[in-house]
Amino acid sequence: MKRLSLPLMSAVGLMGMTALTGCGSGSTDSATSASTAMTPSASSTPSPSSTLSGTVTVLAAASLTESFTALEKSFEAINPGVDVTISFGSSATLAQQIAQGAPADLYASAGTKALDQLPAEAKAKPTTTLAKNVLEIATPPGNPKKVTGLASLADASTNVVLCAETVPCGSAADAVLTKAAVTAHVVSREVDVKATLAKITLGEADAAIVYHSDVVAAGSKVEGVEIPAAQNTTLAYPLVRLTDTAATKAFADLLASAAGLKELEAVGFLAP
Repeated sequence: MKRLSLPLMSAVGLMGMTALTGCGSGSTDSATSASTAMTPSASSTPSPSSTLSGTVTVLAAASLTESFTALEKSFEAINPGVDVTISFGSSATLAQQIAQGAPADLYASAGTKALDQLPAEAKAKPTTTLAKNVLEIATPPGNPKKVTGLASLADASTNVVLCAETVPCGSAADAVLTKAAVTAHVVSREVDVKATLAKITLGEADAAIVYHSDVVAAGSKVEGVEIPAAQNTTLAYPLVRLTDTAATKAFADLLASAAGLKELEAVGFLAP
């Protein structure tokens, strides 16, 4: 398996353009994966048996890192002829890369707003909702500032980090703070949710608003403080299939399958 950093994806985007022909918001291809594409769990080690081949290039929201990496490993284990290459980052940045011609077979976004940045031909392509997510406050272990909710983030002694305003986790955080009538003591805004959470795990901030799934995935490295449903917001995670190769369809089917949802739920995502 390969990993491409965000800057590398921008460079790759200049090399050539994948034929993209649109992304519909309502209809989806079947979420039932072919027998050659699915496994009961990404933690299993099935015997290679597939005749699929080629490369599947995926651009995915940073919050999908753990679940998509596990599903990639599972898929490649039974499809040794397929190389799944995933680049994780800000949904907005990835959508911009696609619009600029970066090759991509699948695009998975946090929230639906970033889809507006896709080229017109991409917006008519098959789209399905993989899962949903909500926001949560993350603090260092032990919650040293005793953060109890959004109101605590207004304390001038509490250094708060948010995602950038232009990315889904940032705009969603702004929305919940506005809903709660809270002006947080924000000291920095980061490029995506993983960079935001890193400020907490590295001890460089007292609190951050991230996704619930990121708090779950971080385990003992952070402590989570729930945001009440009345103040919170829910984001859908759409998957857009931009090309029609057999390998692309098979991996998309796995992501949208019961096995795919199981991996997503394991790190805190909600059923779509």
